[in-house]
Amino acid sequence: MIDGETRLVGLIGWPVAHSLSPALHNAAFAAEALNWRYLPLPVRPGEVAPAVRGLAALGFRGANVTVPHKRAVLEALDVLSPEAAALGAVNTIVVEHETEGRPVLQGHNTDVPGFIEALRAGGFEPQATRAVVVGAGGAARAAVYGLLQAGCHHVTIVNRSYERAYDLIVDLDVPDPAELETESCGLDNLVEAAYQADLLVNATPVGLWPQAEETIWPAQTPFPAHLTVLDMVYHPNQTRLLQQAQRAGARAIGGLDMLLRQGARSWELWTGRPAPLEVMRAACEPIEKRR
Repeated sequence: MIDGETRLVGLIGWPVAHSLSPALHNAAFAAEALNWRYLPLPVRPGEVAPAVRGLAALGFRGANVTVPHKRAVLEALDVLSPEAAALGAVNTIVVEHETEGRPVLQGHNTDVPGFIEALRAGGFEPQATRAVVVGAGGAARAAVYGLLQAGCHHVTIVNRSYERAYDLIVDLDVPDPAELETESCGLDNLVEAAYQADLLVNATPVGLWPQAEETIWPAQTPFPAHLTVLDMVYHPNQTRLLQQAQRAGARAIGGLDMLLRQGARSWELWTGRPAPLEVMRAACEPIEKRR
């Protein structure tokens, strides 16, 4: 029940009706007996800045930001975390309501720690490894940045557009760039790059429902058993790419774990309390099964 004391957060995006975020966050609030609610906030392109400023005016504690608005929100924010500034993308807004003066809008990117935490929880340590990241959008940027921050030695970016992959490399503000090797190549080089790597990350929508039979890996090509694979697609959680990896004996990590962990980081930024991760996971699983 929402009352005059309820603290509000939400999800800014277009569309947002499909998102699991309201279910997982509201379950966490209920489990912790917090009078908070998480609301879907559909915002049309072109209306992002006034919507973000409206969060403060309406007393919201913050919001998540999803596609296609992760970059558009930047102009409406006052302060960026190091990850958000380096990536030029925000997925979490925190509103600090000052007792005097106007509220301060902070932008964070929890995709980076959520991605690395999902890898480590799945049994993969990125330090001193070689990785292949497929894609060059916002999700790929978070993956590449997170891997380099975690000490990954070499990252190959595979994308249909060489120019977009190259722009990603140029734009990222990575630590000690002289000590790191980063390349880009076309999709035709995916198999060769993957066989030389320790980790394969799908940071594209390929395999997302309803095109669940699609995969980035060629059907007739043997899958390298030594690889760890993380597919950022979480609907379905068992994508065809992960099925290909598991049949070959490779380690497979689903996108739902990354979603949960980046959501937990957002929850902690808003509430200042540890997130009940398993409660959040339990709230998502029945929804995924019904889908």
